[in-house]
Amino acid sequence: MNPRERRAARHRPSTSESDVRPRRRTTPITPAQVIDVALGLVAGQGYEALTMRRLADALDTGPASLYAHVVNKADLDELLIGRLCAELVLPEPEPAAWREQVRDVCTQLRDRYLAYPGISRAALAMAPTDLEVLRVNEGLLAIMLAGGVTPRSAAWAIDALLLYVAAYCLEVSIARQRSTGDDDAWVHDRAELLRRFAALPAETFPHTTRNAADLTAGEGHERFEFTLALMTDGL
Repeated sequence: MNPRERRAARHRPSTSESDVRPRRRTTPITPAQVIDVALGLVAGQGYEALTMRRLADALDTGPASLYAHVVNKADLDELLIGRLCAELVLPEPEPAAWREQVRDVCTQLRDRYLAYPGISRAALAMAPTDLEVLRVNEGLLAIMLAGGVTPRSAAWAIDALLLYVAAYCLEVSIARQRSTGDDDAWVHDRAELLRRFAALPAETFPHTTRNAADLTAGEGHERFEFTLALMTDGL
């Protein structure tokens, strides 16, 4: 079975373990090991540092051996996001608490993304074909339908929510990376932002100067939680 056939096999339920098991090779590398090492690289160096060549080096093998297990970088991205989605706990849909359940799943995903700086970039524009990714979509769909949301509204809302979670985590990762440099340390400093807003000409920016405290407010993930509530309440 070639890499593309193995990838296709991962996107459908198997009736037996032999359906998706690759042929034995001289180099004892498995897809699970590829994912483990790739996540380790991302956790330590960030998603941007993850390349197929660096991954092959970390696995102490050559690119050819690596491509025997993954088709390309896009395939690797799908495997990584699938692994993180596999760790999410999906609740039994409860109509009276469906909004809270949706927000909980999104929060779980946020925390998994933030554990691997920049990895949510891999989820952007990715077609949901991995079985674990589809499991999360199915779980969110079941929760929303139980809450009385129409199928189309639920489908579009899931897309919007997952897009927001990925974008939020990517922005946080970029900000954290920039804050490690002395020249960019101010991006996390609320006092510096307030000072800059206060220095603006009030006649040109009356609302910004007057509401600077509110514009810079928010600790931790308060804005994230506000936005999730805003989106789910809108349904």
